[in-house]
Amino acid sequence: MFFAPPPVLETTVFARLPDELQSARGDNEWVRGQPHGGPAKSLLEGPSFGPDGLLYCVDVLNGRILRVSGSGQFEVLAEYDGWPNGLKFHQDGRIFVADYKNGIMEFDIRTGRVTPFVVRFNLERFKGVNDLFFAANGDMYFTDQGLTGWQDPSGRLFRVRPDGQINCLLDNLPSPNGLVMDRNETALYVAVTRANAVWKVPLLRNGTVGKVGTYVQLSGGGGPDGLALDAQGRLVIAHVGLGAVWVMSPVGEPAWRIRSTVGLHTTNVAFGGPDLQTLYITESESGTILTARLDVPGKPMYGGAQAR
Repeated sequence: MFFAPPPVLETTVFARLPDELQSARGDNEWVRGQPHGGPAKSLLEGPSFGPDGLLYCVDVLNGRILRVSGSGQFEVLAEYDGWPNGLKFHQDGRIFVADYKNGIMEFDIRTGRVTPFVVRFNLERFKGVNDLFFAANGDMYFTDQGLTGWQDPSGRLFRVRPDGQINCLLDNLPSPNGLVMDRNETALYVAVTRANAVWKVPLLRNGTVGKVGTYVQLSGGGGPDGLALDAQGRLVIAHVGLGAVWVMSPVGEPAWRIRSTVGLHTTNVAFGGPDLQTLYITESESGTILTARLDVPGKPMYGGAQAR
């Protein structure tokens, strides 16, 4: 199936990670485990706006949690022994981090301490968690990606209830990555990077998963990475390796192509600004945060900034 090319939006640079924060650890275990040509100085991911209206993100390679001021200045809030991939705010103000090396972690912004929250399932360590999302009822969903792909399609999707109950919902994904719920929260969209697709995962009334299908099939680049949703239910897809972010209508038709003006590694996205109508995009190759102004505001997040 082919669609007419969508209109193109160009990005502008909001902030760039300064050189002194780009290569503190140099050649480390994470770098040595990546394919040739992967980022070697920093890797920005996990943008998320806090209740204070400021942008928070992580640097996977250097194990950092960062905050970015309204003028684009970076502040290191924590640096620890981990590989943080994703970051989300809880409604009670807590910050949770999907850490590839350790599991789901909790970050106390007052003390700067990063402590374990969920690091095992049935006594088994995770393969390598990637991203997380909070539903309106407080359920946490997260992806367990590890080194899975078509050679080993055993990536997993988990849910953690507010009472601590953990369920594995899927265990057959070739590299699950970013995730977000649809507008009515009856299904999850999951970026399945090595399949170059976004899967739709319907949730049944009894809490189990219904018939899973491909929602959007992409081509080229490295596949979908981070996801977001706008107030109309349109899905925003960061297409890493293509330097693009796609905005798809609720029925899966391309509505916009947002083009990076800096590099090809468009990894994660988040809506911000006073009206939640500005999309913030991490471009990991250059350590840059890009912005694009959209025609529809983002859907407010569980514990993040709200439109004012």
